[in-house]
Amino acid sequence: MADAPDSPSSWRTIAAVVLVAGGLLLGGTVLLRTLHPANGVSAGTDVRSVAFVDAQGQRHTLAEFQGKVVLVDVWATWCPPCRKSLPEVAQLQHAEDGTYVVVPISVDNGGWDDVKPFLAKHPELGLTAFVPEGPKALDAFGPITGIPTSIVVDRQGRLLQRWSGYGEGMAKRALDEALKAH
Repeated sequence: MADAPDSPSSWRTIAAVVLVAGGLLLGGTVLLRTLHPANGVSAGTDVRSVAFVDAQGQRHTLAEFQGKVVLVDVWATWCPPCRKSLPEVAQLQHAEDGTYVVVPISVDNGGWDDVKPFLAKHPELGLTAFVPEGPKALDAFGPITGIPTSIVVDRQGRLLQRWSGYGEGMAKRALDEALKAH
């Protein structure tokens, strides 16, 4: 016998269909962001002016890394996908061999007041993190509408690739591809 249209099992079925559809829509959005990585900023855009600050208050720009491929990871302490990606980001940072640099930039509203306690709670990461120099410091990357956002910069300081979301191994593959191509 079929369930009545307003029975609890009918509502559970409808809720399950809505959840599956929402998941597919979210997955499609992440896929589109990956397939169209520049998000309004063209590949080849000069991003050497992007400025960030280390834990000691020292200002840096991507121009310092001229001649190296740079992987920038834009993240926040409160972001679950960011937390999932940080061990991979830290592993890539620890494996730096002089041909590339990994620059994790936290966009937490509290800046270092949020980041330092997080890093202290997670010493296993051994992550060297940064925060943007100011509210417009990352503008050269274009709008960052989701985090984590990963950006690969070539040896001349130009944007090569950009995507939002975390997929295991994506950052390593993009970095390897950039190192082989340039």
